[in-house]
Amino acid sequence: MKVFLLTSRVADPSSPPLPAGPKLKPEGSVPVVKVDVESQTVVGTLDLSSGGMPQDVKLSPDGEVFYVADMQANGVHLVDGEHLRILGFLPTGKGAHGLYASRDSKVLYVSNREEGSISLIDFASRKVVRKWEIPHGTPDMGGVSANGKVLWLSGRYSKEVYAIDTDDGHLLARIRVGKGPHGLCVYPQPGRYSLGHTGVFR
Repeated sequence: MKVFLLTSRVADPSSPPLPAGPKLKPEGSVPVVKVDVESQTVVGTLDLSSGGMPQDVKLSPDGEVFYVADMQANGVHLVDGEHLRILGFLPTGKGAHGLYASRDSKVLYVSNREEGSISLIDFASRKVVRKWEIPHGTPDMGGVSANGKVLWLSGRYSKEVYAIDTDDGHLLARIRVGKGPHGLCVYPQPGRYSLGHTGVFR
């Protein structure tokens, strides 16, 4: 079965119903939704936690674990996609938001928007191993350069875009772009398979 996971912050009663399958929770719930690509149906839902706010989703390099950033829980949920169950939770920082795999598939970068930091999760150990600070920053969405040397992130409430050195986390540039920058896609990108979100491939 080919599937994808979808994060849903709040179910919207005004939206049209999804195709046949398990029903979503009432308004106010925050499920992760599992969709079968071939049949285009919902095949399962998973509540992360009461009051959670799931954001970005990425798949581990071995295809075993989905990582789900939760802004309200201030960390990342580890989800078994096959059985749709929680494997664990990693606190990363206030306002955990965007998730990006390093080009060598060794670490996952987590942008903690509300505290201006980037946490690094080691895929092998499934643990947070480092944290980089962006003074007065609000790192949001972005991507990794094709050569893996630069992590690009929008600064949602800082009117800027950050270029971050992936060797040691120091800022290469802060680029003023205007009010409210959010989505950011880095192209070109290598790979054939989407890991989630926009323009993230392996």
